[in-house]
Amino acid sequence: MRNTTIVGAIKLVLQAANTSMTPRAIFEEIIQNDYYAFGAQNPFGVMRSELRTHSEGIDFPTASPRKYFKYLPDGTFTLLPPDNIVKTKKIDSTEIPINTSLFETLKDATFKYNNHIKAQILEQLQQLEASSFEVFCKKLLSTYGFKDVQVTKVSRDGGIDGYGKLKVGLSYFNVAFQCKKWNANVGRPKIDEFRGAIQGDYVQGIYFTTAHFTRDALNASSKQGAVPIVLLDGDAIVNLMFERQFGVEKEELPIYVSAIDKIFDEE
Repeated sequence: MRNTTIVGAIKLVLQAANTSMTPRAIFEEIIQNDYYAFGAQNPFGVMRSELRTHSEGIDFPTASPRKYFKYLPDGTFTLLPPDNIVKTKKIDSTEIPINTSLFETLKDATFKYNNHIKAQILEQLQQLEASSFEVFCKKLLSTYGFKDVQVTKVSRDGGIDGYGKLKVGLSYFNVAFQCKKWNANVGRPKIDEFRGAIQGDYVQGIYFTTAHFTRDALNASSKQGAVPIVLLDGDAIVNLMFERQFGVEKEELPIYVSAIDKIFDEE
């Protein structure tokens, strides 16, 4: 009888009983009938975990979408019919499969919400004045550990909007940056122009744009023997903001999962 899984052993017990049972009673039947050989230090806890993971009526982040059992209000569990068909129920006017984890639904909603906020933030960046966008880029670099970050004066920029120092190991390297608050994509000529302006004085360049880069521009970011240029388009900039929580605030939402069945566990 040992050629089965823990879930299989639970099924055998509930099939034979033909009624609902507590986790403790199920465990004792498994041991008594030698349905499964546990190797864990806490075999009852392992069995109970598998039971909860595959039970309809108990939902938590790591629960399996495959449901073989059903949790009842009196703290017992019963076997779902083998021909059980996934049905749907309405939750806030949304059709959700009963066997689909609500946690997964919540994660999907969070993903969509975050994408909406990212699009909103990018639109706000595109509406900034050019000088304000330069200040924004300066402060973003500062959050990443750049030191002495400065925005150059318009009359003295020489094709460079700002510069700073980046610590690598024990040394600081001079880095220059360029900011283009554009709607049109940035092409290779602009990248080559920026590289020419910083060659010899800076070891790296960073090119910010609220738009995107053309394929040729992307291919030109790294050239043998030339100063490397890091290209950050609108999407990348917003992702950096989320990563460092720069210009965004994070709301913590409490997430609760049902554990009522544990109240009725017999230790």
